[in-house]
Amino acid sequence: MSSPMKRLKTTRGFTLIEVMVVIVIIGVLAALIVPKVMSRPDEARATAARTDIASIKQALNLYKLDNHRYPSTEQGLSALVKKPTVSPIPENWKGNGYLERVPKDPWGHAYRYLQPGLHGEIDIVSLGADGEVGGEGSDADIGSWE
Repeated sequence: MSSPMKRLKTTRGFTLIEVMVVIVIIGVLAALIVPKVMSRPDEARATAARTDIASIKQALNLYKLDNHRYPSTEQGLSALVKKPTVSPIPENWKGNGYLERVPKDPWGHAYRYLQPGLHGEIDIVSLGADGEVGGEGSDADIGSWE
């Protein structure tokens, strides 16, 4: 039979080296994973902006189908929610509008609308996280022509 004292002597814990190796491995994994996880919100916002732009463009196409033209730049995207009072006044404006409300981009800025656009008949643009023209990464502009 073995005594309790003998069992204590044979039980071994982790050495300082083993603990340090585990800490280094966890640190390396965190250094690889954290940047990828942190960039996900920016990717999600860019995807949401593209989805919003596609919805706005669809509403603009319905507006054009009813009124034979897109709203002017002066009328803006609000012409999709409320009948414009600025010329050219649409004759066949749909009674309940084309959008429930004009959305803001995922960074809280208004979408920009140009008619005629620089890249086509119309341009709808989100200026990205910085809210300024140009930029890279999460600050990059997202447009309807992409």
